[in-house]
Amino acid sequence: MIEEQAKTVASLLFAVMRQLAVVVDEDPVEQLPLAQLRVCGMLGGGPRPMSGLSRDLGVSLSALTQIADRLERVELVKRVSEASDRRVRCLQLTPQGEKIMRRREEIRVTRIAAALKSLPVPRRQEVLAALETLSDACSTSKQENQSVSPSKALL
Repeated sequence: MIEEQAKTVASLLFAVMRQLAVVVDEDPVEQLPLAQLRVCGMLGGGPRPMSGLSRDLGVSLSALTQIADRLERVELVKRVSEASDRRVRCLQLTPQGEKIMRRREEIRVTRIAAALKSLPVPRRQEVLAALETLSDACSTSKQENQSVSPSKALL
């Protein structure tokens, strides 16, 4: 029973994300592989140490270095030193990378707002509550089951 429900949830989440996927004319991000796009998304909050990024992505530091090299070539990220410890190398979005990722987020929020607007207020509240509950359950589950790496969980 739980497996069937999990499959249904996975299918629904995939369908929602596919409908919210941002396609912008001449968007260089559209050509990026998923791993590179995930790195850009993770850098939205500011510079991140490469070691932490590799751990969060579930990839080796050498694999992240290759991803960073490719993103640097298209001028979406740059390597910087951490202010408190210059030995620590961080990645951060370039102004162009920030602009592209911000635009993608604006479009995604606009699409979500349009979908929510089509629902009566009580249904909107139900959707938000259900997503918050699912998010909390995922956090709890992740803490209990650290054996699945983030990169493998997406496949």
